[in-house]
Amino acid sequence: MHTLFDTTTESENVEEQEAPRPLADILRPAALDDVVGQDHILQGDGALKRMTDQGRISSLIFWGPPGCGKTTLARLLAQHTDLHFEAISAVFSGVADLRKVFESAKHRRRMGRGTLLFVDEIHRFNRAQQDAFLPYVEDGTVTLVGATTENPSFELNAALLSRCQLLVLNRLDETALETLLQRAEKHLNRPLPLTPDARMAIVRMADGDGRYMLGLAEQVFQSQKKGALDTADLIKLVQKRAPLYDKTQESHYNLISALHKSVRGSDADAALYWFARMLDGGEDPRFIARRITRMAVEDIGLADPQALQLCIAAWDTYERLGSPEGELALAEALVYMATAPKSNAVYTAYKAARNAAKETGSLMPPKHILNAPTKMMKDIGYGAGYAYDHDTEEGFSGQNYFPDEMPRESFYRPVERGFEREVKKRMDYWHKLREEKKA
Repeated sequence: MHTLFDTTTESENVEEQEAPRPLADILRPAALDDVVGQDHILQGDGALKRMTDQGRISSLIFWGPPGCGKTTLARLLAQHTDLHFEAISAVFSGVADLRKVFESAKHRRRMGRGTLLFVDEIHRFNRAQQDAFLPYVEDGTVTLVGATTENPSFELNAALLSRCQLLVLNRLDETALETLLQRAEKHLNRPLPLTPDARMAIVRMADGDGRYMLGLAEQVFQSQKKGALDTADLIKLVQKRAPLYDKTQESHYNLISALHKSVRGSDADAALYWFARMLDGGEDPRFIARRITRMAVEDIGLADPQALQLCIAAWDTYERLGSPEGELALAEALVYMATAPKSNAVYTAYKAARNAAKETGSLMPPKHILNAPTKMMKDIGYGAGYAYDHDTEEGFSGQNYFPDEMPRESFYRPVERGFEREVKKRMDYWHKLREEKKA
């Protein structure tokens, strides 16, 4: 019974109840053997397998997509050593926080114990903040384990990266994600109420992210709908997130590379898939139109001279119609590019000519192809001996048009594909005439 001055609260008189934990946190692996999808570093001769067997952990950078186990691995590594585990996030930490962490680690080291410092989203630290880690990693005050979803080559200082071993983590495949679903079912002692097709759909919705998939599964388990949910029910229940795609980061360059190489490899279906992925991720169709046009001049060239015209027309159509109607014009151009005969002969010739121009400096054209608008220029030989090609029987004089000090070069070598097959016939004919006129 409480008195007027009794300050004891009811919550202090009963056992404090723990706040609900997300299913993904409850099912977080308690041992390295429980981690799924990363056998390449945890099994056999894998890097982490060797380190944990030896009980010595070196500084590491985990690079992988969200939900693949980077944080879990860092926490489990600490169990295999006598290091104190310290975790910070670069999103919420600044210089003052780093200073406190390093001071505590130095004190701990004087007491004979090292520190395993886990830094989540380490790429969020700027260059100066990353430099602050260097002396403490070098002298062993901290064993650094950084986690990043971005390409370390672009986002981390070379000095810091050189002091750490880079381990690339895989996005979780369907087998790994299915294992996580089975663990959730075992923990809750009941099957996930989904039809087989919906079960496959939830795995695909996860997009390789185990944490995200378990969050979706938790919503399904909590659903009040009776019976198994089909795919349509599942989509209504959970809101599908946008695919992993950052227009300024590595995924942008990965997908445009996949698109370009699919076209170069004449795979129209793959090209359409990557095109759709980029649009679904929010890419500006104008950027794609620009890249498709580049494909026309770089990978198709004169094997199909219409390719460039069609690309420009598709780009112009998109500008007139906008999205989504204009995207169909880009898709049409993309399929045309993928199915067109391929040649990079002009692209290769252009690069070779540029190199030759840089190497030869300021060589003058031969005098016979120079105009002579004044008497003085005629007197010193400008235009002397020039043969007007149209006056010859073949319409081809075979004269030299390279500088006198430079041997003739062969930059452009058309291929035996598409329209360039006809171009090659012409060039072979002119080469034959040129040789005959020399004789």
